[in-house]
Amino acid sequence: MPSREQLHKYQDRMINFIYTTPKCAVWAGLGLGKTITTLTAIVDLIDSMTVSKVLIVAPLRVANSVWHKEAANWQHTKHLKFSIVTGSEKERLSALHKTADVYVINRENVHWIVEHYAKKWPFDMIVLDEASSFKSSSSQRFKSLRKTIPFTNRLVELTGTPSPNGLLDIWSQMYLLDCGERLGRSMTAYKQRFFEAGYNGYSFKPVKSADKIIHKLIDDIVISLNVDDYLEMPERIDTVIRVPLPPSRMVEYKQLERDFLIQINDNEIVAYNAATLAGKLLQFANGATYTDELKNWTEIHSAKLDAIDDIISENTDENLLIAYNYKTDLIRLQARYPDAVVLDSDLKTIEQWNGGNIKMLLAHPASCGHGINLQHGGCIIVWFGLNWSLELYQQFNGRLHRQGQTKPVRVVHIVADGCIDDKVMLAIENKAETQQQLLDALKLI
Repeated sequence: MPSREQLHKYQDRMINFIYTTPKCAVWAGLGLGKTITTLTAIVDLIDSMTVSKVLIVAPLRVANSVWHKEAANWQHTKHLKFSIVTGSEKERLSALHKTADVYVINRENVHWIVEHYAKKWPFDMIVLDEASSFKSSSSQRFKSLRKTIPFTNRLVELTGTPSPNGLLDIWSQMYLLDCGERLGRSMTAYKQRFFEAGYNGYSFKPVKSADKIIHKLIDDIVISLNVDDYLEMPERIDTVIRVPLPPSRMVEYKQLERDFLIQINDNEIVAYNAATLAGKLLQFANGATYTDELKNWTEIHSAKLDAIDDIISENTDENLLIAYNYKTDLIRLQARYPDAVVLDSDLKTIEQWNGGNIKMLLAHPASCGHGINLQHGGCIIVWFGLNWSLELYQQFNGRLHRQGQTKPVRVVHIVADGCIDDKVMLAIENKAETQQQLLDALKLI
């Protein structure tokens, strides 16, 4: 069983930062050990009688299985008592009544626990695992957690993706730390100071030097660590496979893009606004689209499925992790590849994959995030269907591209040529660049 002495020097510095900065953010990439680092800081704070009762807010899967197991794996944290506050309301109430050092709740129940305790808030420390899930200032979870600020002495925000959509994502996360002292007491004030509105009044872009000013304002409560600076990571090779749509389908695609309406396979496909249109175009590019609100759908082409056939034939000895975006994608993938396995909540599926016993694993990025290690089962990721989320994109790729991977990792993007897929790829690249600039500016030196 590893001991504290086996932690890395950069982890010791992270622990010290958490210990000495009551309300702080730790932006650390996948695989840098945020969990054990934070647990060690918790032990130190409890030992010094600075903290007595800790609440950890995490994604459901992580809340149920990651934190207490990680503590049990280390000599210096195994004594911590945990209570898992998930499940039915009866189960959650029972868990709250248990005597423990650390209580772990899923983020969907933040509003419930805040309302349950009201002004009798018992936790003197909160840890937000994947703090970027609180990036929306209009979300209920943010508004609820904000109520606890006067009653909470310490708050630690953990994430590797603090700004998946740009600098606008930063405000709510910083507000929970300092009540708006650094970036403004409202999102409106933040926008007015650092951004200019687009022509439509809804899109915002940073004004000149806004990023540098923001970086300087928050650098005393934020540290950033890049995986490549501290860990030997496997090589990552990104490739794009461009697949042309059948000419007749391309004509129909352009018509849908132009008119928001098309008749296809005896079905009328209608997009009522620009957002709906973007979704319809993504579905079309993948090869099938929903035809009504009841989730009936029609198949349009098989270009991306054919591309997967080629990938399989060129990599007969390798297992494939395939990311799909829509239920129609999953149905069609399962029909084409009956032996494919869908990633679910069953831990045996993960074990089978990591044991090398699954040739094709199908997963939606939203179900394949933090707390899932898949690096032992394969080295090829195939993006059958792209989405706009940088956070999901990076988290998904991090399932294979992480410590413990013994082979170069190939990330293959199947892109419908001349379609919306190109715009999604560009959007992800631009978001990634903005976020990396932020992370670099706040690196732990």
